Amino acid sequence: MATGTLPRGLAILQTLVGSADGLPLTKIADDVDLPKSAAHRILLTLIDEGFVQQNEVKGTYALTLRIVSLGLRHLASSTVFELALPILSRLAAESGQLVRLGLVDGQKLVWVARTQGARAGLRYDPDVDHGSEIPLATSASGLAWLSGMSDDDAVSFVARQEIDLRHEVGHNAPTTLTEVLALIHDTRTRGWARVHDSVEEGISAMAVPIADSSNGRALGVVSIAGPSLQLTDAKMDVLAPGLHAAAVELSGLAGSFANDIQLKSHFAGLSA
Repeated sequence: MATGTLPRGLAILQTLVGSADGLPLTKIADDVDLPKSAAHRILLTLIDEGFVQQNEVKGTYALTLRIVSLGLRHLASSTVFELALPILSRLAAESGQLVRLGLVDGQKLVWVARTQGARAGLRYDPDVDHGSEIPLATSASGLAWLSGMSDDDAVSFVARQEIDLRHEVGHNAPTTLTEVLALIHDTRTRGWARVHDSVEEGISAMAVPIADSSNGRALGVVSIAGPSLQLTDAKMDVLAPGLHAAAVELSGLAGSFANDIQLKSHFAGLSA
């Protein structure tokens, strides 16, 4: 993007913040005081760079998750995340598996930090996932978050999430909303979520929601994931108390999470 158009491009990005359903070209052009033709050219550049997407049916323009990813990658280097890292690292060492932290971003759940506890042998090392949206119906993290909602809200969130066709799910992945609700109910009863060969074949995971102790609001999730051969039901039962303890410790950082996000991100509604 040429230097002269950079301020206008940034203005368009700021206009799109908070518009989950996107905005029409006319509205965007009016808001940034540009001719429609100029606004359209800038939008095409932003689409090419991966910051904006166009709804093919409605023709509206909206921000992509790349904006979220950049912001959360920056957050991952903040003091608050430095405070969270020892908690995650201790849990990873205790479990010998991959431990990840996910935070609520508006109506999404997004990975923001991880640490690997396996030092040798069989281990689960997914692609770099900072800023990636967490699948709700098939993952332990998604089920843990959904378990804090009403059934109606949980179903609505699952139904709205677009399926990521880049990755095949495991043979135990739920295929209907009824099956998802059954998993959510099990999670509520147990107090933590677990899946085997669901989000990915050969991988199991367990997760606990992180809540703001002052108001009970869901802030995110902490999870343990590893090869299904290692992370069995019996092993999960042993690890569950430590996972719960880590979630309680992380909930103590709730105020810091919220303050840091308000100061360092552009994303209204991002709840740590």
